[in-house]
Amino acid sequence: MRYNPLGRTGLYVSELCLGTMTFGGEGFFAYMGQVGQDEADGLLKAAVDAGVNFIDTANVYSQGLSEQITGQAIKNVGLNRADVVVATKVLGPMGDGLNSRGASRVHIIDQCKASLKRLGTDYIDLYQIHGFDSATPIEETLRALDILVQHGHVRYVGVSNWAAWQIAKAVGITERLNLARPQSVQSYYTVAGRDIEREIVPMLQSEGLGLMVWSPLAGGYLSGKYRDEGAEGRRATRQFPPVDEARGNAVLDAMAPIAEKHGVSVARIALAWLLHQPVVTSVIVGAKRREQLDDNLAAAQIVLSADDLATLDAVSKLPGEYPGWMLELQGGYRDNVLKQPARGS
Repeated sequence: MRYNPLGRTGLYVSELCLGTMTFGGEGFFAYMGQVGQDEADGLLKAAVDAGVNFIDTANVYSQGLSEQITGQAIKNVGLNRADVVVATKVLGPMGDGLNSRGASRVHIIDQCKASLKRLGTDYIDLYQIHGFDSATPIEETLRALDILVQHGHVRYVGVSNWAAWQIAKAVGITERLNLARPQSVQSYYTVAGRDIEREIVPMLQSEGLGLMVWSPLAGGYLSGKYRDEGAEGRRATRQFPPVDEARGNAVLDAMAPIAEKHGVSVARIALAWLLHQPVVTSVIVGAKRREQLDDNLAAAQIVLSADDLATLDAVSKLPGEYPGWMLELQGGYRDNVLKQPARGS
């Protein structure tokens, strides 16, 4: 297992992160999995034994039950709290009231206190805004997060599912007002869904933010099992995240011989591809069963060759869109200047 700094911080997190969306399995999240406390304890121990020090959850997962199970699992496994990095999120509805949702100061601070209680901890390592709230000024959201950092309830802050311009605006506001700066972005990214490479990836590289990847197997699609008619699983219930079938099938066709060459599953190759992308800080892997988790964790041991990566890039590369192709046309010669060796080297 390798470890990467989270954004521009001295906090190091494992390149694989244990996702807990399957913990609890109540309400809307029942289709994701119904992992109970004993099973969660086993999954956490297996992840930690493999070198994982990073756990991601959210208040909306099973209406808080996932956080509760996660916090208890940390205690049951006997982990030192300082040795594990706990991330959770806030935004979605946690009640029927109009103000029991969103990224307002009221909801953020109330839900942080509730998450701390459910997790059974004095602080949250990474507190993330789960999505963009168009009804709340970004400055209000950032000031609320800064209050939590100043009070010691939260160590670092991040966002999830934001557009590049929204993230860049947030970074600018925090630097102008001297507030706690977002250090990470949690986004969907797979070899079959490389949309974030258009705007978000260049922005992350420019501003020095870390990238946490959610649903790295596209909801199980990249395991290849859904090519079989009648296959059971979460995508059989809900086609999420959406996948371009033509592109997805081409990617699966390209991964199959690579997986066979390495003697591993197609899913492991899909995870390994992400771990080879320089912009990726950590890939979130979740599981309902121990064998699923073990297969995912083993992706950290795979070294893809240059030919493997070239094959996957060719079959999954995004088609050019404006202004990308124009930027490349007009600025390419300047990029070439940067690649030239210095005189005398």
